Amino acid sequence: MAIYLTELDPNSIDFPSPFDALEDPSGLLAFGGDLSPHRLLNAYRHGIFPWYGPDEPLLWWSPAPRAVFDPLTFEPAKSLKKFQRKHNYAVSIDRATARVIDYCASTRSAEETWIHPEMREAYKHLASLGHCHSVEVWRDDVLVGGLYGLSVGQLFCGESMFSLETNASKVGLWFFCQHFAKHGGKLIDCQIMNPHLASLGAQELLRADFMQQLEHLKNQKIDSNCFEQQWICLD
Repeated sequence: MAIYLTELDPNSIDFPSPFDALEDPSGLLAFGGDLSPHRLLNAYRHGIFPWYGPDEPLLWWSPAPRAVFDPLTFEPAKSLKKFQRKHNYAVSIDRATARVIDYCASTRSAEETWIHPEMREAYKHLASLGHCHSVEVWRDDVLVGGLYGLSVGQLFCGESMFSLETNASKVGLWFFCQHFAKHGGKLIDCQIMNPHLASLGAQELLRADFMQQLEHLKNQKIDSNCFEQQWICLD
């Protein structure tokens, strides 16, 4: 069966409707364009993100169902609470964004990662513009885990996470959920469900439900100091 996919106009940052995404492969929507800040920000504001391998064209996705966390109701496992009491990881916001992005790429095999150099530079550029943010997890001043993503109103679009030591990214997500909710955040998008996300309590939303929430949340403000460089948990 032939698959007809929209090629993006290089002179426009517009995208097809996410409701036109393919069912197989789930969520594939378009190809082409570039990773310019304007195009990336427009993509995320419409529930779309880039995801492609080094030997593929630039592919854009909007999968359904959508994996999300509700930061207002996120509850860490009792075992994670016990672990944190013993190990006392420290957690920060935006203190090492470039390093977090690089670790998210380097801790995966070449076949497994989509965070190739072009992608890394694009998100670092967004960080310099105040749109991409990171959560860092530290042990004795050593970076041992973290995650990064884009802030879109009261929605945080999570991109990737990494752990160099046991439970580091889980602790980072836990304290970020508390911090984000305290500052007005309402939803964390983690794109596609997998066993790791499910074990942390991620839920799935139908495309229509996710898009409805996105349309509302992207135009709502969070507290201005939510993503200032800061510590949100000290050891």
